[in-house]
Amino acid sequence: MSYRSVALIAGSAMIFAITLSVRVSSQAAAARPTPVPGSSPTEPGFVGSQSCRRCHTATYERWSKTRMANVVVDPHLRPDVVLPDFSKADPALTFTLGDVALVYGSKWKQRYFTKRGDDYFPLPAQWDVTNKVWRPYLVPPNADWWVPHYPGDNSQRPTGPLCDGCHSVNYNIRTKTVTEWNVGCEKCHGPGSAHVASPTAANIINPAKLDFVRANDTCIQCHSQGQPLHNPIEGKYYDWPVGFTQGGQLKDFWQLEEHKLGETTFTHFADGTAHKNRMQGNDFAQSVMYRHGVTCSSCHDSHGTPNDALLLKPARDLCLTCHNPASPNGPRGATLEDHTHHARGSAGSDCVACHMPKIEQTIANVNVRSHTFAFITPKMTDDFKIANPCTSCHAGKSTAWARDAMRTWSNVSPWRSGQ
Repeated sequence: MSYRSVALIAGSAMIFAITLSVRVSSQAAAARPTPVPGSSPTEPGFVGSQSCRRCHTATYERWSKTRMANVVVDPHLRPDVVLPDFSKADPALTFTLGDVALVYGSKWKQRYFTKRGDDYFPLPAQWDVTNKVWRPYLVPPNADWWVPHYPGDNSQRPTGPLCDGCHSVNYNIRTKTVTEWNVGCEKCHGPGSAHVASPTAANIINPAKLDFVRANDTCIQCHSQGQPLHNPIEGKYYDWPVGFTQGGQLKDFWQLEEHKLGETTFTHFADGTAHKNRMQGNDFAQSVMYRHGVTCSSCHDSHGTPNDALLLKPARDLCLTCHNPASPNGPRGATLEDHTHHARGSAGSDCVACHMPKIEQTIANVNVRSHTFAFITPKMTDDFKIANPCTSCHAGKSTAWARDAMRTWSNVSPWRSGQ
């Protein structure tokens, strides 16, 4: 056999080996499961918020009193968290306090989880905090995207894949364990073992120093409606960004709920504004504020403040930090009254009354504020059936009344307001 023949055979064998190696490697990569938080020994370790307390005592004490630190509570350890009186009979109340392993929520609604095996499951009634009544708790068909993938009975839907990833730090989908319940320090600052061992600014994440996209993703990871990029994950459908840890890129794990302009759905109004609670991120990402680099922490301090919604200042003062008649950011007009057309100090003069109306349902007739910061005109109500702040506040008045009133406002563009 000639040298040329031997070389051709050897070359062909090498090409085959390389091709086979690439093919096997590709198949192995395709079969590789989605990363599970806390599953790799090479990942930085989670240590829990108590480890932060020693050096950050004042901040820890403020945070410990927030709802972020008290989302999920064991009522047997802290009976004071239970809001309704379980001893009073009610047709909707078909379980006892003894059945409750965890209590969820305290501001708008309070829900109750029982434990079966190694997972938690919702009980069939929830407490409406505002109206002080029991209401059935059931996510109905044609609501959240994940509903078809779980039993129709709410009490058979585990909270692990549907809730717990956002209500804890370092939820492990295989062991169903957490470093701690609630939104602890490491949910926003990342794993803290290296920082605890040797505290420096270089080995802990400060969201305030991230670019505006990743800074906002700190909150959007839970304050948004969406789904993981890859579902199911190990046979289950998850409603939170499995695998994301602060320091990573949320876009690699999570996608926001899609919306087709003009359609009103369970999640969105026709113009794209959120239709329900826990969609602040969906709203904010489409806002002018977001496009200009404003972050959630520009207005909120998750470590705790005495103000509603953990605002840095009361709402009517906070907006005026950046927006006032003398500011290039507006509003336009010599005085605040020229912009709001309401008396200073009145409810109608509050920036949030018009730019953050309460139109997003959280339970029954209780709504929370939108976060697009856009003014919803009366014409949009006529065209898209989205509530506007004028007739929401002035109950009993029509959109025609509101449109007539706005026509008298000389500093409001008719092209923008759709008069």
